[in-house]
Amino acid sequence: MNQILKSLLPALAITVIASCGSTNDNADSLSKKKAALEKLKTERISLDGKIDKLEAEIAKLDTAASVQKPRLVVLTPVSKSQFNHYVTLQGKVDQQNISYITPSGQPGQIKAIYVKQGDRIRKGQLVLKLDDEVIRQNVAAIKQQMGTVNAQLELAKSVYERQKNLWANNIGTEVQLLQARTNVETLQGQLSTIEANAKAVQAQANQSNVYSDVDGIVDDVTAHVGETFTGNPLSGGYVRIVNNTDMKVVVTVPENYSGTISKGSKVIVEFPDGNPSFESVISFMGYSVGLTTRGFNAEIKVPKNMSLKPNQTAVVKILDYQAPNTIVIPLNTIQNDEGGKYVLVAASRNGNLVAEKKQVTIGRFSGDSVEVLSGLEPGDALVTEGFQDLLSGQLLSTSEK
Repeated sequence: MNQILKSLLPALAITVIASCGSTNDNADSLSKKKAALEKLKTERISLDGKIDKLEAEIAKLDTAASVQKPRLVVLTPVSKSQFNHYVTLQGKVDQQNISYITPSGQPGQIKAIYVKQGDRIRKGQLVLKLDDEVIRQNVAAIKQQMGTVNAQLELAKSVYERQKNLWANNIGTEVQLLQARTNVETLQGQLSTIEANAKAVQAQANQSNVYSDVDGIVDDVTAHVGETFTGNPLSGGYVRIVNNTDMKVVVTVPENYSGTISKGSKVIVEFPDGNPSFESVISFMGYSVGLTTRGFNAEIKVPKNMSLKPNQTAVVKILDYQAPNTIVIPLNTIQNDEGGKYVLVAASRNGNLVAEKKQVTIGRFSGDSVEVLSGLEPGDALVTEGFQDLLSGQLLSTSEK
């Protein structure tokens, strides 16, 4: 058995050595093939780039050899103009003057109401009447008292005149004369006091008539006949009058615009429901930031000739930036590539009109317009239609706006 193993060992050793040699050869071959493949890929990328470059140069220089057809585009000359940037916010219509009708005297029970919601009312017009039964009784009593005292005064005056005539004829005593005059003076004093009281009671009686102190429209009536009327909306029924000729638009301006928007800033106010828009300025700007809104309250006065309703929605466009002499182009002409933002213009090359890419730096945009800070010059022919999928160097057929 040992002899057999000894005879096989040389053969096994040769087989193992051969196997190891084969594995090493395969590994070297695979590595070389991978390296060769990477080299070819690199060369192909380089060749593709060279081919693209040559094709572009040929297309520019030899239009006869090119299959390129001119692209129909619309050109708009670049020029400088004024650029306005607006902050668009939602506001509402509010009243400058809301009046709650109140009695000029003490609260009282409502006897009659003479207006209803929606009525147009004038300053001084009677709105409602309070119960004045007790006051009228007081007025009647004072008038009766005044009549009694007046009669007594007339009698006292007559007695005084007689006593004065008797005294002139040396009849009677001086005491009688002085007593008669004193009676007259006393009754005159009483009558003056009663007349003053009568005026006060009459004025109190007049306070049972409650009048409007403003012109406007009756916006709401919550008071009812029989209730005690104070005019305070927090403690009972009321009559509210809105002065619809003195309206304002209120809007909350976010605090991040506090450096660019202030009192006097120009605004354009529009109404989604179709009312005509108007231009104005901010007439009031709050000085504190709301805890919940994180903004400033701003107000814009409404022109007198506009017919608006309280709480009506308004779109407020506030001018926060203005450039009087800058290049402004349509926003949709701005495109992007690895180099940043660019536009396409028309340029003359060897007698042909071709597209040319120009990198631009933009500023603010407003609506469908954008401010261009650099990259374009007045006189450049901007491609404003047909620029989609347009390549730099491509031939152009134009139609100018």
